[in-house]
Order: sequence, then structure tokens, then C-alpha cells
Amino acid sequence: MSLPRAGTGRPRMADSTTKEASLSIIRAIARPMLASSFIFSGLDRLRHAETTAKQLSPVLGPLSAALPLDVSEKTLARALAAAQVGAGVLLAAGKFSRPAAVVLALTAGLSTVVEYRNANTDTKENRAHRRNQLSSNIALIGGALLASMDTEGRPGLAWRTEKLLASGKKNAKTQLKNADKQVRALAHDVTGQ
Repeated sequence: MSLPRAGTGRPRMADSTTKEASLSIIRAIARPMLASSFIFSGLDRLRHAETTAKQLSPVLGPLSAALPLDVSEKTLARALAAAQVGAGVLLAAGKFSRPAAVVLALTAGLSTVVEYRNANTDTKENRAHRRNQLSSNIALIGGALLASMDTEGRPGLAWRTEKLLASGKKNAKTQLKNADKQVRALAHDVTGQ
């Protein structure tokens, strides 16, 4: 049996361990890259909490009123910024990356809506800047949503739950069959038939 010459024949599939190793390297590089934007944005919001509170007041005002505690909008703005920084660090470190990515998508979505509504649109340049900022924010939210779905090659929670239920059903059927056999054997011994 001869091997095809170089450049002919069908390409070989990558070995699954090689493929997973290359994806792990990409994850190790891409997650901190994605998280860095959220971390820097969160740090900036922490440093300028007063401005952040003013920008987010359409959202933070009703939220502050709905909470059972007396919390100022500035404190809520700091908490939102701290959540963004913390989730960014977790995503960059690869720890609890899926929930962290969800938090980042939510905080970025909130900030994007508020920034878009409050942007200065007096001049053509300002409108172009607002449009560019919106598109980059949407891209970051999309990246965070993709990261929230990344299972790192491991089965997701839905798949694990489905397999656990299927295993439980199979195990229950086996136990019922064994119990049926034992009851029939006991009935045979008692009745002699």
C-alpha cells in the first residue's frame, strides 16, 4: 500500500490532543486579551465613580430606590465597576470564566446603552465617534458571550445533566429487571412451580 505524494490526497485530520493543545494555547492568550479591555474600563470607572454615577443615573437611580438598603448611586457605580474588574480578572485567569464572561457581557451591555444615549451628537465627528464606540462595545459584548459558552472541550452542564438522567434511567431499568427476577425466583420457590 503506497502513501499519497505530498500535496495530493485528502488532508489528514489533526490529532485530537494536538487540536485541544492548540486551542488551550489560544484560550490562554485570547482570554486575557478580551478581559484587558473590561479591566481597564472598570478601573477607569472606579477612579471616576462620580462621573460614572452621573452617566449611569438613569439606571442606577431606580435600582438604588428598589434596594432595601439606602445605597447611593455613586456606591452602586463603584460596585458595578468593581464587578467588571473582578470578572475581568477571573476571565483573564481562566477561573470561573463562564460566569465571569456573563457578568462582563451584562455590565458592558448596560454601559453601552447608557453611553450611546448620553453621547454628544452635535457634530458629524461626534456622531461618527458614537457609532464607532457602539460597534466596538457590541464586539466586546459578543466576545464575552462567546467566552461564556466556551466549555474548554469539556461537556457543558446541559450535556452532563442529560447523560446523568440517561444513566439514572438505565440504572433504574436494570434494578427493576433484577428485582423482577428475584421476585419471580422467590415466587417459584414458594409455590414450587
